Amino acid sequence: MEELIKIAASQLGIKEVPGTGSNPVIVNYAKETGISGISNDDISWCSTFVNWVCMKAGCAMSGKPDARSWLNVGIPVSNPQPGDVVVFWRDSMQSWKGHVGFFLGFNENHSKVFSLGGNQGDAVSIKTYDAAKVLGFRRVLSNVSFDIPQPVLKYGSRGDEVMKLQIVLNNLGYDCGDEDGVFGAKTDNALRLLQANNGITIDGIYGNQTKDVVKNLLMS
Repeated sequence: MEELIKIAASQLGIKEVPGTGSNPVIVNYAKETGISGISNDDISWCSTFVNWVCMKAGCAMSGKPDARSWLNVGIPVSNPQPGDVVVFWRDSMQSWKGHVGFFLGFNENHSKVFSLGGNQGDAVSIKTYDAAKVLGFRRVLSNVSFDIPQPVLKYGSRGDEVMKLQIVLNNLGYDCGDEDGVFGAKTDNALRLLQANNGITIDGIYGNQTKDVVKNLLMS
């Protein structure tokens, strides 16, 4: 997720050209991602920008120009982290209209969401949006295939299977630190958080139940 923010932030300041012209950088976001219908910068391009960033990071894409298409990409998360995709509704919740960007954080009382995205004030920028208009947070995963670690793994375990588990946890957004093959406190905490977020037994043990959850998340 850090890579997504890094790539998106590299485009800060890219903005639409007033009048009849178009910024070729914005038009190129659509060209590089193969999204049709974006021939100028007057057409809503927030989803196109998120697609372009995900493409550059080697992550899953929606492949569509509409913001709400991102509600079907990656995995839903209730505890968003910086770099997760955030989808908002526009006009009304029932409307097809929306906006999408990368979540950066909340304000102090969680009433506002900080979003890094395209087509925000006609530019790639950081803006705040009403948290009440959030349709969902999604964690997009790398297109790289992962080896599913074999159970049972727990605190004190060592070896290649632990390293596989750490790689998976880090890519799912559960920070377990260095992928060193040592199941220590940070890996234990990351695994327990994954278990808690998915409604299974919170025991810090990577067994068959947790393996099934991991497999389903990676296949989403």
